Amino acid sequence: MHGLKSALLTIWRLILPYATTRDAGEMTIPLIGRVRLQERWIGIGLFISLILINLFQVALNVRLSYFSRDLYNALQEMDAAAFWHQLLAVFSPLAAVWIAIAILEIVVQYIFHIRWRAWMTRRYIDNWLSGSAHYKMQLSGAEADNPDQRIAEDINLFIANTRTLSLGLLSQVATLASFAAILWSLSENFTLPGTDIAVPGLLLWVALIYAVLGTWLTHIIGRKLIGLNFAQQRYEADFRFSLARLREYGEQVALLSGENAEKEQLGQKFGRVIDNFMAILNRQKKLTLFTASFFQASVVIPYLFVAPYLFLKKVTLGQMMQTVDAFSRVQGALTFFISAYTTVADYKAVVDRLSSFEHAINATRRQEQRPGVQSLLDHPVRPTSDNGAIVISSVDLRLPSGRTVLSIPDLVLNKGERALVTGRSGVGKSTLFRAIAGIWPFGAGRIALPKGASVMLLPQRPYIPIGTLLDAVSYPSTSDIYPKEEVAHALQAVHLGHLAPHLDDEGLWGLTLSLGEQQRLSVARALLAKPDWLLLDEATAALDEPMEKEMYALLAERLPHTTIVSIGHRSTLDAFHDRRIELTAAGVGKDTALTPA
Repeated sequence: MHGLKSALLTIWRLILPYATTRDAGEMTIPLIGRVRLQERWIGIGLFISLILINLFQVALNVRLSYFSRDLYNALQEMDAAAFWHQLLAVFSPLAAVWIAIAILEIVVQYIFHIRWRAWMTRRYIDNWLSGSAHYKMQLSGAEADNPDQRIAEDINLFIANTRTLSLGLLSQVATLASFAAILWSLSENFTLPGTDIAVPGLLLWVALIYAVLGTWLTHIIGRKLIGLNFAQQRYEADFRFSLARLREYGEQVALLSGENAEKEQLGQKFGRVIDNFMAILNRQKKLTLFTASFFQASVVIPYLFVAPYLFLKKVTLGQMMQTVDAFSRVQGALTFFISAYTTVADYKAVVDRLSSFEHAINATRRQEQRPGVQSLLDHPVRPTSDNGAIVISSVDLRLPSGRTVLSIPDLVLNKGERALVTGRSGVGKSTLFRAIAGIWPFGAGRIALPKGASVMLLPQRPYIPIGTLLDAVSYPSTSDIYPKEEVAHALQAVHLGHLAPHLDDEGLWGLTLSLGEQQRLSVARALLAKPDWLLLDEATAALDEPMEKEMYALLAERLPHTTIVSIGHRSTLDAFHDRRIELTAAGVGKDTALTPA
């Protein structure tokens, strides 16, 4: 019982944000036109419409049960007029109404589904990306494998199964209430087989006992499916991610002739998919053996009780068929859990994955709020220095394990100067840049940024989004921010002018361009963005020295008001900077003035 309560609370926590959102929405309503409402009222209105449609369908089923009774009675009595009246005057209008309602239900279902999915997807993407949570979750080791699947697939499955199970349960409750009364009245005077003991509503009690026993056995047999379905979704997502990553790093794999290693790793991941799938199959076989036997047996039970009364002419053929139909619907309503068990098992796995995803995001944010970390990361409210410098005070940068990699008691990066940060590999240079950018969550101390200053960091391997070349060059801004002429001019300046005619071409530019071309494209981004501070984390390491010199000269010419801080190992970089800061594990080893070329 505690587990059921916990599961229902988890489901409710996932549903509640959409049911209470105050986001604005628009919808076109027939005969009214386009209206603006809060999204929650649109969603609630659509769901209530689905409830009313389902209740109306139950009412139609009740009316059709009486049609079935009268039709079979007409056949038993050889009454042709009554037979044709039932078919033409009763059934045909009911069938037409049923078809219209079915079409309306499909339309409302689809609209409700896509609106809820769109809202929920935007919310999850926003939570995942805000405050660089997507990056910090990886660093903290938060339990959230394959976020892409959870957003793209699990949300869709959650909404579909929530709608199906909730409306299905409501429909079955209404069916039970409606047909239980019919079944009670039809079997009011039935006796126990082989005796004269009358049991009012005998078939209703039979259906209830049969359903309770079947539901209990179904849960005992099928409960392992919940964990298996959860694992299957994870293994499928791991395999799919590995394939996508292989495509992304295809050149490196080919250069190293790593195809055999990739085959081995992919085979292992797909092997887990197969093994878990077979475990699901074995469990599903046992569940299907029981449920199929259960439902096949349920077909004959009402006949066993009603047929003797037909032979004794105590009931008509129509009454018998109505009794069989009522028993079937009551038994179906009572065994809803049995017929939907596989869906419920899959639903539970989806709920757990979405819930754990939210938990991982929230855990990452809570980790940032620990004492000694908030002052390091919350740079929008950091104090500013009088001269607009970046001031680093008593900063300890740590790994996720807690080990300190770099301690800086005091360091000031002055506005307008060009500083080169050096040090042995692994000393924490890139980690310092990440802390300045506000995305490194492990550490303590204070980093003060100039108020209102924009900071742009160019990594050694730039991120190239999938899309048009214009999207790639404009990133992290959207493609409509800069005029195409300005973008083309920036490409020309970094010697990528031959790409300018292809700004509207879509492609995998991260695979098409060499690393050197990607680094020059990254410089073009800086020329467009014109940040106040530009951090270059070995951002020109793939360029030859003449091209590197030209890129630094270009930045100095085009961005005269931008303060540049670089990380690099080449001695030739000294010529482009007027200060050299050497970092050691103990902090700043040497701080030397340079004479730029």
